[in-house]
Amino acid sequence: MEVVEDVLVIGSELPLRSVARDEHLLLTPPYPPKVPGRSWREYPPLSVVHYPQEYIHQPFAPPRGVYENDEIRVEWQIMKGRQPFYHRNCDVDEISYQIAGERTLMTELGVIEHRPGEFSRIPRGVAHDNYGREESHLLFYLPAPVSELAPADRVSVPVFPPFPGWQPGEVNEAVTQCMGTPGHDLGVFGVDEQQLLQQVHHEDRRMTVLRADPDRATTSLYGTERIRIGFVNTTPGGARRYRRRLDADEIQYQVSGRRTLVSQRGLVDLEPGDFVRVPLGVAHTSVTTEPGHYLSLLSHRELPQVAETTRESEAYAPERLQALNAEAHQ
Repeated sequence: MEVVEDVLVIGSELPLRSVARDEHLLLTPPYPPKVPGRSWREYPPLSVVHYPQEYIHQPFAPPRGVYENDEIRVEWQIMKGRQPFYHRNCDVDEISYQIAGERTLMTELGVIEHRPGEFSRIPRGVAHDNYGREESHLLFYLPAPVSELAPADRVSVPVFPPFPGWQPGEVNEAVTQCMGTPGHDLGVFGVDEQQLLQQVHHEDRRMTVLRADPDRATTSLYGTERIRIGFVNTTPGGARRYRRRLDADEIQYQVSGRRTLVSQRGLVDLEPGDFVRVPLGVAHTSVTTEPGHYLSLLSHRELPQVAETTRESEAYAPERLQALNAEAHQ
């Protein structure tokens, strides 16, 4: 079957070029080398990390790291109640995506009541805390400054008390570097929480809340010169196109719906709550029988997985792809 492969780079919505491919040859192992004594190396399968989207009762715990290099960190967090301190980043902007449940984000730039599907960015140097109500969210620590690439849905506002039942008490602030990873605090000290939250009245800036455009295939949300965060809508049917990024690892997080990721590193079924990393230079596409959404993070530098693998992709088999094709076009 002939398919089209789009060759892409960060910062351009249009491909550098589009190439016609024989899909079977694209996905199968290469022909043996014609040079004596030489062999092509074997490539590892894609690995999937899964965390459930629904709240599961447990004591408060720090966020779980999923992917990390020396400039980006991706975390998953689940909360019921307060984070036990305010946090101020020295080196990164902190972006969150609300997966499920409700969360109050309290900062010196105002308060945001987060609902599922919303993003926000805490600028470098702004103190913040969270009050979660049986919720889960993602955190992206990216080198500052990060730019919003989509219009704001709304902005943070002064709210006091920040949530019903709030009472002042003994609370600390932690100032950290190295993306807030454990052991990288530069100072931890007590603060007057009411004084900290009323700083909003002396600030001109506000934080913005972003949502993906439901009518666009891909919504670009945040970016730097070397990093992009976007939101992708997938729909059944239509011509299948492969994508090969020349300058970025891609982390995908399945938000809703189920799909099969087809790649030169194998095929894997994805469900809500799954993370997967597609390495730089690897052609891939999706086959789906139902509408869905996934979040995409592009990193110019390799972004290794630091969480435990849940499952791996399976080697390409022509009969499986044929079955997927038949199911997708029913």
